[in-house]
Amino acid sequence: MKRRIPLSFVLFILLVVYCFSCSAFYLPGLAPVSFCEEKDVPECQTQIQLFVNRLDSVESVLPYEYDVFDFCKDVKETRPSENLGQVLFGERIESSPYKFSFKKDVKCSAVCTKIYKKDVKEDVAKLDFLKMGMQLNYQHHWIIDNMPVTWCYDVEDGQKYCNPGFPIGCLVTADGRAKDACVINSKFNEKNTYYVFNHVSIKITYHSGESEGWKGARLVGATLEPKSIKQTDEKNLNCEDGSPMEVPVVFDSDVSVLYTYSVTFTEDNSIKWASRWDYILVSMPHTNIQWFSIMNSLVIVLFLSGMVAMIMLRTLHKDIARYNQVDQENLIKVPSTRDKSSVTYEDAQEESGWKQVHGDVFRPPRKGMLLSIFLGQGTQIFIMTFITLFLACLGFLSPANRGALMTCAVVLWVLLGTPAGYVSARLYKTFGGEKWKTNVLLTALLCPGIVFADFFLMNLILWVEGSSAAIPFGTLVAILALWFGISVPLTFIGAYFGFKKPAIEQPVRTNQIPRQIPEQSFFTKPIPGIIMGGILPFGCIFIQLFFILNSIWSHQMYYMFGFLFLVFIILLITCSEATILLCYFHLCAEDYHWWWRSFLTSGFTAVYLFIYAVHYFFSKLQIIGAASTILYFGYTMIMVLIFFLFTGTIGFFACFWFVNKIYSVVKVD
Repeated sequence: MKRRIPLSFVLFILLVVYCFSCSAFYLPGLAPVSFCEEKDVPECQTQIQLFVNRLDSVESVLPYEYDVFDFCKDVKETRPSENLGQVLFGERIESSPYKFSFKKDVKCSAVCTKIYKKDVKEDVAKLDFLKMGMQLNYQHHWIIDNMPVTWCYDVEDGQKYCNPGFPIGCLVTADGRAKDACVINSKFNEKNTYYVFNHVSIKITYHSGESEGWKGARLVGATLEPKSIKQTDEKNLNCEDGSPMEVPVVFDSDVSVLYTYSVTFTEDNSIKWASRWDYILVSMPHTNIQWFSIMNSLVIVLFLSGMVAMIMLRTLHKDIARYNQVDQENLIKVPSTRDKSSVTYEDAQEESGWKQVHGDVFRPPRKGMLLSIFLGQGTQIFIMTFITLFLACLGFLSPANRGALMTCAVVLWVLLGTPAGYVSARLYKTFGGEKWKTNVLLTALLCPGIVFADFFLMNLILWVEGSSAAIPFGTLVAILALWFGISVPLTFIGAYFGFKKPAIEQPVRTNQIPRQIPEQSFFTKPIPGIIMGGILPFGCIFIQLFFILNSIWSHQMYYMFGFLFLVFIILLITCSEATILLCYFHLCAEDYHWWWRSFLTSGFTAVYLFIYAVHYFFSKLQIIGAASTILYFGYTMIMVLIFFLFTGTIGFFACFWFVNKIYSVVKVD
């Protein structure tokens, strides 16, 4: 009889053959672009387009679009297609009037002139908004060939720092104190005055490709230096040196701002196109700190692993060996008509210990439906996070592929509704629940509904403030369509298969009458145990958490996904082992209420996350304004809820495996 080859296997082989037969294979959005002086090669481009992104500030959570600040606009403004992640992150990329011809240097070219008349109300509002941006140190973010245009300057210890943004201007206060970028130039000394950076000197570095297998040149670097220069003669521009472009705080006369630029091209064949981001990343030397964090976390993991191993190999092994020995002796002495399980347990019973609660340890918990809903959603988040970080670790979701990380996470969450419904339904049936319709609906709607309601309220604030981070109405409708059109039906499918299967078989029977729990010591009471349980997992992640918060709120580039994936694995192990340890101590104290406690023990790490976020807000950030504060804590609550479900689910299933393991080995009934 011939075996039939599965169709999926044939499709996989065809896909592999197709990929290897292609002349080249690139990750989405990362294909290199070649540039030439003349349009003599079809694969080459002669024009270099500079794109502008939203402007943001470390002193405000509200980003704004480039056009809101009344800068020079492109006559034929175009917007490249944006993925879902870019829209959710509030990126607003558009073309600019800065266009260059490859290898053609430009010296002091005018872009446009902006005139603000004191008697025109619209001009007064535009200039006030521009001054607000300079006061809050709003930063430009320019893009050339999908690469950030950086501002590199010297810092302490002779190191060079490359910032993927540069300020629109700066302020010298009424007491003569230079704020932010005004410290770079001694000419910025006029009190109570704004200085606009109206000139940029751009340097574009390229790899000629002479010794490579491709035609044309490829861009491997783009830096600039912002300057403030007041032009006195528009026909005879001077962009090298001159008095700075001042904007007085009091708008008592008309203001004219002329924007100019210079561009130079430099050949450097030592820089490979694949490593063209390295000069930006090298200026962020966090590797030593990361390894210190990893080593610190590994010490915690080894300590917990030793504790768990001691319990499993020594304490439980001795208890099980002594139990089995008594079991065999009593089976010889008693008549065959006597129930084996009752003799075994009565003769092996001790005054205290985890075996005392064998008849109550699998008693269904209170609020079992809510627990099953949390566990279903936590499973969905866990699988989504694991796959996303794994793909990011492989380089598929690098910073060069803008918005890919968020897009991947959202799509995975939508497609993982089936595991959420299955886990929730299976556990709810194990708990003896009968309201399966309510369980399925709450699994699909409760936690996502809370997140969406919070997100919608934050979006309303962004709409009112006119921020570019406000999600368009069409995108909100698309998100709702993904939720109700794909995620909810998949959750129902998973719940169908979950309820169809029998309940999870428990190794021991549950007594009809609950056993009375003895008086507990301070450390075995629920609240102290839960509070202590989240300390060790948080200790493994708080250094990595600092860099993540920096990337979100301080607008720093995050690229250390290898470290993040390793810390993610360490977090899994730490949450599991810490929960197992505390669960064992509670069972030894004859407290059999472990269902919710196992979930809350590791889930309490999210509370420490919130406390750290509060500390970060008051100690590291310079955010001012009620709207920015509300937005910060609103988005932080979404992070805390997701992290609570994620860590709580890890601890629960680790403890569930542990309890089933020890009671199935002993087989008390």
